[in-house]
Amino acid sequence: MGGVRRERKEGKMAITLNNGFKMPIIGLGVWRMQGQEIKDLIINSIKIGYRHFDCAADYKNETEVGEALKEAFDTGLVKREELFITTKLWNSDHGHVVEACKDSLKKLQLDYLDLYLVHFPVATRHTGVGTTDSALGEDGVLDIDTTISLETTWHAMEGLVSSGLVRSIGISNYDIFLTRDCLAYSKIKPAVNQIETHPYFQRDSLVKFCQKHGICVTAHTPLGGAAANTEWFGTVSCLDDQALKGLAEKYKKTAAQIALRWGIQRNTVVIPKTSKLERLKENFQVFDFELSKDDADLISNMDKKYRTNQPAKFWGIDLYA
Repeated sequence: MGGVRRERKEGKMAITLNNGFKMPIIGLGVWRMQGQEIKDLIINSIKIGYRHFDCAADYKNETEVGEALKEAFDTGLVKREELFITTKLWNSDHGHVVEACKDSLKKLQLDYLDLYLVHFPVATRHTGVGTTDSALGEDGVLDIDTTISLETTWHAMEGLVSSGLVRSIGISNYDIFLTRDCLAYSKIKPAVNQIETHPYFQRDSLVKFCQKHGICVTAHTPLGGAAANTEWFGTVSCLDDQALKGLAEKYKKTAAQIALRWGIQRNTVVIPKTSKLERLKENFQVFDFELSKDDADLISNMDKKYRTNQPAKFWGIDLYA
């Protein structure tokens, strides 16, 4: 199975990546969080027990995250080595991997990253390191840079590991074919593929392929996007599904907790996002119960092949088409 395995760690689950590093199986995604809100959120989440934070240059809040982390370290709330920090290389920086990584590290006020991901498998017109623009042409279509291959980008990512800036490297939003290619040309295998997956968008074949080849799958949008993706993309969330609501009643949990538990039992890392303290606590309370095989199978039959995150809205082109 190539080294992806689960184990107990201080009563919580962690996954051991294919390079031996441990990644907490639940983390907090910080997309669409800004200012004081994110500082309070991170401090509160650390107090609750979160040790894994999923960031990205494109979220445009690494500076605020860095301030929150510094406060947590300076006050003795947590030690750096107790946290697992992920951030991501944006599309416009594929030709500037080292500079982009250093820019993120500076903003996050960190000496190293636990995980650095290629955010999307596409290079776009460079607009300046850290600007994370999605430059469109006059035709309103994303300006894709066809001179930089994903292989070139990956070898630059590998250099970050050998230079000590990053402990693990991975990919994000890669399909089976692109993941297979990455395995073929990599000297350092991707430790993680972060993809949208939830009860309405299960992507079982991709999950199986990655796990078979020792790549940990991280589920972004593990709750189907909820209200945030309804607002941005007009999509609906699996949390309103009667099957999930029924299981929530049976287990005396919320529909979100059922969806997260299902994700964990699939051996995927889940990184739900929320700005509400109560939800933050709820999302972390998924280790005190287990779904029966029949109930997990019930959720497995909910798949609608329904993607809720639709960047084509901003890019004028559907990269998933």
